[in-house]
Amino acid sequence: MTYQIRTASIIDLSSLQKLERACFQLDAWSLFDLVAVLTFPDVIRLKAVVGNHMVGFIAGDPRPSEKMAWVATLGVLPDHQNQGIGKALLETCEQRINHPRIRLCVRPTNLAALGLYTHAGYQTIDRWEDYYNDKGDALVMEKIIF
Repeated sequence: MTYQIRTASIIDLSSLQKLERACFQLDAWSLFDLVAVLTFPDVIRLKAVVGNHMVGFIAGDPRPSEKMAWVATLGVLPDHQNQGIGKALLETCEQRINHPRIRLCVRPTNLAALGLYTHAGYQTIDRWEDYYNDKGDALVMEKIIF
C-alpha cells in the first residue's frame, strides 16, 4: 500500500475526529483540542494519506523556551497499522521539530506504541499516575536528538 505524508490543516478536522475515536476511544481529543492542534501556530501537524483518506496523524509541539518539544499525539487507523506509517510519521515529525529533546506520553499497556518508540530511540524517564481519562498511568518517554 502506498501512502504519502502531508501537512494537515483545518480542512482535515472531520477525518482527524474519526481517526481519534478509532485510535483512542476513551482518550479521543475534544473538538476544541482538535481545532487547536490544527490551527495553533508552530504546531507541526502531519497526516498520512492513502488515496484521499487520512489514515494517520501526528502533532509535534515545539517549546523553544524549554529547548524541547512534545509529540502531542500519534495515531494510525487500526486497518493501516504495522505498515510503517507510524514510524514514517514519527521520523518526519522529528526532522521538522528541530529541538534537541523530544518527549511523549504513552500508555504502558500500548505495547505496539512502546515498541515503535523504543525502536526509535525513546527511553522512559517518568511515570505520570492517573494521566488518562480512565485514570490509567502514562509513561513519559524522551529522545535526545543532538
